[in-house]
Amino acid sequence: MGRLDGKVAIITGSGSGQGAVEAKLFAKEGAKVVATGRRIEPIQAVVEEIKNDGGEAIAIKHDVTSEEDWENVIKKTIETYGLLNVLVNNAGIVIMKNAEETTLADWNKVIDTNATGTFLGIKHAIPEMRKAGGGSIINISSISGILGLGAAAYNASKGAVRLLTKNVAADFAKDNIRANSVHPGVVSTPMTKGLLDDAETRASFEAMTPLPRLGKSEDIAYGVLYLASDESSFMTGAELIIDGGVVACKGC
Repeated sequence: MGRLDGKVAIITGSGSGQGAVEAKLFAKEGAKVVATGRRIEPIQAVVEEIKNDGGEAIAIKHDVTSEEDWENVIKKTIETYGLLNVLVNNAGIVIMKNAEETTLADWNKVIDTNATGTFLGIKHAIPEMRKAGGGSIINISSISGILGLGAAAYNASKGAVRLLTKNVAADFAKDNIRANSVHPGVVSTPMTKGLLDDAETRASFEAMTPLPRLGKSEDIAYGVLYLASDESSFMTGAELIIDGGVVACKGC
């Protein structure tokens, strides 16, 4: 038996990095996966890999900042699989600028994707989860939602995700809908590639991580899997920090 047998899960940003690893792991654990992303080709490739391994999945082109796109994703999920049990709000972007350097366009782009996109997913998933008798919402925040590290708009967006998660956990516990946030540290993904390609920057991140390495997508995916499964059925409104110890020593 898989840890997610019988569950239907939407995972945004599934075309690469953490989202792709999560989608493939969920499918291996028995979930029917709805993989979404801005570009259809990468998510189709992930879905093809899942199917070749004997799993079930569909790919949907999806801009998380669009309410119309969210309505379409939910509609196609229900048409295909009949219910919705898990939502992973994984899609996100980062612009590495401080508050003075950040333009209004930069700010809006990051907030729209990371915070508004998460809100829209929650808003449209809840009615279907209620029909299913409950569900698990997993919002990918960051240690940048806890510590003032990184970039201004990114910090603000991930802090918003952190507290929105707690609000949703409190409001919808009566419906057996759980909401938890995941807070990765520095993880080697396509989103961080440009940053980590700089040897000095990479070394500085490694130096502030007590465990002697940076994170991998798999490190985060297994935490997300736990929150999606019934193993975490008494867990809601919590912050799952997977960062190699950075928050524990506040960047020491």
